[in-house]
Amino acid sequence: MNLFLLLAFAALPDGLLFHASFEKDGKASVAKGNTQLFSAATYKGNPAGQPGLAAAPNVVLAPGAGRNGSGALKFTAKNENAVYYEAAKNVNFSAGTISFWLRLDPNKDLAPGFCDPFQLTDKDYNNSAMWVDFTKDERPRYFRLGVFGALKAWSTSGVAPDKDPVFNNRLIVNKNPPFAANQWTHVVITHQGLGTPTGTASLYVNGTLVGTANKIPEAFDWVPEKTKLRLGVNYVGLFDDLMVFNRPLTAAEIKNLGAN
Repeated sequence: MNLFLLLAFAALPDGLLFHASFEKDGKASVAKGNTQLFSAATYKGNPAGQPGLAAAPNVVLAPGAGRNGSGALKFTAKNENAVYYEAAKNVNFSAGTISFWLRLDPNKDLAPGFCDPFQLTDKDYNNSAMWVDFTKDERPRYFRLGVFGALKAWSTSGVAPDKDPVFNNRLIVNKNPPFAANQWTHVVITHQGLGTPTGTASLYVNGTLVGTANKIPEAFDWVPEKTKLRLGVNYVGLFDDLMVFNRPLTAAEIKNLGAN
């Protein structure tokens, strides 16, 4: 770890559970659980992955490509394979913050279809899941936060999730996000009380609050040992500095984190 990263690390807010800066073999430099970066052919069936990126041919560790001259995770073409860290002990499921950086032009770099740079789930995007995505049809592509508990607990209309008003009303949407190929963009998700009447989740982009989803009462039936920090689903671009904290950071802490 270079001197700049050491100084930045010393200035981090309290409560850091996990930090992956994508150096060398991709192992996390801080972790309460497993440090290993894994890959697999698919997420279907929740298979056991293999250490490293051999099962994800469009993803590489890129030395010097990171935001502070360190390494980064580079998705060279549409990634349809599983790339992940294990969530058990690395995530506080009851309250926390997830922070990471992206570098891409979503309107030029991404292939057709939805793209989820980050997901936290052991099932799917609509079933006990937290994620951010780029939409497929809008230009510029929207950037959204979705947080949904057990599918049977919230989806009662019998229609496809993307057409379900419960689904669409829950989303936090940035219709003109600031992503660009020549700059890093900071993304932060905070959450607390999920599965209770006061459950909330918020999206910040470059230190600015995009919005908050309130009243997320349905149960989340995550199985921690199967849940994954999924990276770069259908993504093309750079991904750096994944951090997980055990509490929701304040707006001031998020702004300061983005300045490091």
